[in-house]
Amino acid sequence: MNQHQNLTLWDRLRLPTPQFFRKVRAIGSALGALGLVLTTTQVPLPAIVVTIGSYLILAGSVAAAISSVAVEPEAGSRSLTPPTPLGQPPQPTPSNALRL
Repeated sequence: MNQHQNLTLWDRLRLPTPQFFRKVRAIGSALGALGLVLTTTQVPLPAIVVTIGSYLILAGSVAAAISSVAVEPEAGSRSLTPPTPLGQPPQPTPSNALRL
């Protein structure tokens, strides 16, 4: 991938994600769900278990968010949004055009 190319967050979310980062996203989501279960259970649990649950939510959500924006190197070589000249608003495209 060209080091000087800037991809927007929206471009990164739309480009394909490598297989490794898809697994990381799934594991992160599972950790977040486990942490959510530990922190919101109706059964009284020790404070350390609730604290571990909150850390699992944090770690899982960060892992899922970071792995969602990873892109394959060859897919990042093409930009999905064309560059616009400075001082001019971006031209509407079918993806961002206003629909009535």
